[in-house]
Amino acid sequence: MSSVRMNGLSKSYGGRTILDGLNLTVEAGESFTLLGPSGCGKTVLMRLLAGFETPDAGTIAIGDTIVAGGGADVPPDRRGLGMVFQDYAVWPHMSVRDNVAYPLKIAGIAAADRERRTQTAIGQVGLGGLETRMPSQLSGGQQQRVALARALVSEPSLLLLDEPLNNLDANLREEMRFEIRELQQKLGITLIYVTHDQEIALAIADRIGVMDDTGRLRQVGTPDDVFDRPADAYIYRFLGIANFVPMRRIGENWRFPDGVGTWAGEPPDLAGDSLTLGCRPFDIEMRRDGTGLPGVVTRASFLGAQMDYLIDAGGVTLRAATDSRRALAAEQRFEEGEPCRLGFRGVRWFDATASEGGRA
Repeated sequence: MSSVRMNGLSKSYGGRTILDGLNLTVEAGESFTLLGPSGCGKTVLMRLLAGFETPDAGTIAIGDTIVAGGGADVPPDRRGLGMVFQDYAVWPHMSVRDNVAYPLKIAGIAAADRERRTQTAIGQVGLGGLETRMPSQLSGGQQQRVALARALVSEPSLLLLDEPLNNLDANLREEMRFEIRELQQKLGITLIYVTHDQEIALAIADRIGVMDDTGRLRQVGTPDDVFDRPADAYIYRFLGIANFVPMRRIGENWRFPDGVGTWAGEPPDLAGDSLTLGCRPFDIEMRRDGTGLPGVVTRASFLGAQMDYLIDAGGVTLRAATDSRRALAAEQRFEEGEPCRLGFRGVRWFDATASEGGRA
């Protein structure tokens, strides 16, 4: 396993800056996820790490060796890494065994050692018994496992995964993300995983780096830190469904829009007379009577495990969610057009631009 250090990394194409002075360290044996919207530079960063592109400025070190920048430009096949792409890149005319063994064959590894390492890699990804199958005889998930085994067969110190689960259906994506995490922990390999899927990032990572659409790292931390203690409204918005409510201070009180209610919880510790209250759908408690912000249900959707609601409260649309079984058992399922009262828990406070979609 190897650590990875990126210092002052910059890359531009046609006058457009993709990465600008990025600094990031991934520890040896760590599972690190780069999370960000499409086009933010995640794949460019992976190509720089792999050696398919060269940085305009800055350096990349894998372990104690600088592999890019500072006069260094180590070829991809000498960086000690494996890579899996979104499109699998499995050779259609080769069997599972031949696909996996191909990197070792190119490297000139002796036949006996090649067969041993190939069989080990196939077993690691759960494809034992399918060695003679052709890709056309495999499911999408099995083809992705072939690509993963091929990346592991060279016994790399660093594994790069560039959105490898995007082409799988929802059930396979869920299954594979846990398998990848389990395999990474078992092998102790350093893993850098690129995705725009928040659930995959949270499930796989020891730490997450969240990038914005300018290629800047907005926050790096454990999944708990990034989800529960977001650095700003951008992180909060990107890591799940979020409600943002513009609030104004009137005297000593914080008022909801249209004067429909007063905030009854702990006051924010941010300065200013205009702030934004942020909350997740499950942070909203819906009641039929009693205290709370008055609202009207404008949409009620049964989504199996949860009830999903849109609520108009003083001209602001809020999204709320409740556990379906609990709601039905307590006769707390709301219908469209029904009035309700809203309570809040676990809210976050941001500056006024958050409710306008701006960056905090």
